[in-house]
Amino acid sequence: MNRSEFRFFDRLRVRWVEVDMQKIVFNGHYLMYFDTAVAGYWRAMAMPYHETMAYLDGDLYVRKATLEYEGSARYDDQLDVGVRCARIGNTSIVFAAAVYLGETLLVGGELVYVFADPKTQTSLPVPVQLRELLQGFEAGQPMLDVRTGTWDELGREAQAIRTAVFVQEQKIPAELEWDAADVECVHAVAYNRFGMALGTGRLLEHAPGSAKIGRMAVLQTMRGADIGRALLEALTHCARQRGDRELLLNAQLSAAGFYARAGFVQRGDVFEEAGIGHVEMYRAL
Repeated sequence: MNRSEFRFFDRLRVRWVEVDMQKIVFNGHYLMYFDTAVAGYWRAMAMPYHETMAYLDGDLYVRKATLEYEGSARYDDQLDVGVRCARIGNTSIVFAAAVYLGETLLVGGELVYVFADPKTQTSLPVPVQLRELLQGFEAGQPMLDVRTGTWDELGREAQAIRTAVFVQEQKIPAELEWDAADVECVHAVAYNRFGMALGTGRLLEHAPGSAKIGRMAVLQTMRGADIGRALLEALTHCARQRGDRELLLNAQLSAAGFYARAGFVQRGDVFEEAGIGHVEMYRAL
């Protein structure tokens, strides 16, 4: 297997507990590495696994797993675990997987999943939507559709995401989350290829020539899948089209690094908002 065959990699660092008395990774742990990478593969397709399987009225069960060992990983090695959809049958999906240390192949494998009824575990045809999703991802097609619009157009999905992230997860009082500015803002919502809303944000006219991005939220299971970046790009595009010259935002401290990588610069000291540390950041357009 060549690295070039894979467009998705999950990076991990070998932990002490995964090394055996021979001072190499215990052979059974590579199945765990593959399984963890498959979870990342679903995330890269903007696919929340449990919700998607419920939508498709089925689930995936491992039918067969094979591994071939070429070399050994050791404690503290940084490994890249590649996963790709190799083929799709009538009821089965075959994934190729490989563990690399740099350019060196350590372990290759194949995972055969069967799509089945979760109640009876009897096989079912792989749904057309799932088949097209896998084929589209491997072909490099976009996995997200970011739509911008008014609160009337996108408010239902935006409200559900913000409630899940800010009110339920972060425990921000609901009365602090909702304000009159929602009806004035441009909103962005990111949808996956099943039409599920996964993230949102809004753009408010702060002053002439200056726009403020806020209420950026991505569902917890989908973080790390570049959804936030796609939302930020869509809102930035809206600001440019409107003629704004500067973008402002109040970033939670945990998200400041994300915005810095997108070109935002901190301005001023840390302050609290809804009991959470924030910093003001800006970016010229």
